[in-house]
Amino acid sequence: MDKVRIIEIKESIFADNDAKAAQMRERLKAEKTFLLNLMSSPGSGKTTTLIQTVERLKNDFRMGVMEADIDSDVDAAKVALTGVKTIQLHTGGMCHLDAGMTEQGLMELGTAGLDLVVLENVGNLVCPAEFDTGAVKNAMILSVPEGHDKPLKYPLIFTVCDVLIINKIDVLPYFDFDMDKVTEYAHMRNPKLKIFPISAKTGEGMDAWVDWLKGETLRWNQNA
Repeated sequence: MDKVRIIEIKESIFADNDAKAAQMRERLKAEKTFLLNLMSSPGSGKTTTLIQTVERLKNDFRMGVMEADIDSDVDAAKVALTGVKTIQLHTGGMCHLDAGMTEQGLMELGTAGLDLVVLENVGNLVCPAEFDTGAVKNAMILSVPEGHDKPLKYPLIFTVCDVLIINKIDVLPYFDFDMDKVTEYAHMRNPKLKIFPISAKTGEGMDAWVDWLKGETLRWNQNA
């Protein structure tokens, strides 16, 4: 009896996606557009952090925002109030964006003349980390109420990200959250991970995060 042929579909899907993502980064470089992929779990303060970031950078860069959700346009409506170009992406029930979906969003947004585009990915610590969106850099938000053990429970997202933003430090006194331990655990997964403790509500720590993003955007666009 012949052996049953086994096809590793998952590997093929990831390989095709990675190739498309690499091609998209080359196009973004040619267009001098920096794309940031922002990930987190629901309730971490991702949209609030994004709005505070946009308000601090919109006078320095021509910006665009893509809001990704399974449904609704609640977050996109909030971000649009900042005055930057904003569109809502619906994933049709999928818990992530891949390179093809991101590319479609960029086409609808229109990157001509934009220096910096932020993709606010679907709220999830697992699926979004598995797919390269074609972004230049990946950032994630972990909020204090979620606990300092998340790098141990969700290792991949900490591995693929360039930046860890620890949000809601204004409520540190009320939660059993150890900043030293989360730093240790995160650097176990990714020694090069840059960590920015912030409070998007009060603005504490935002300047350091925004300065990093500003510097990375300028370097990308100048070297394009």
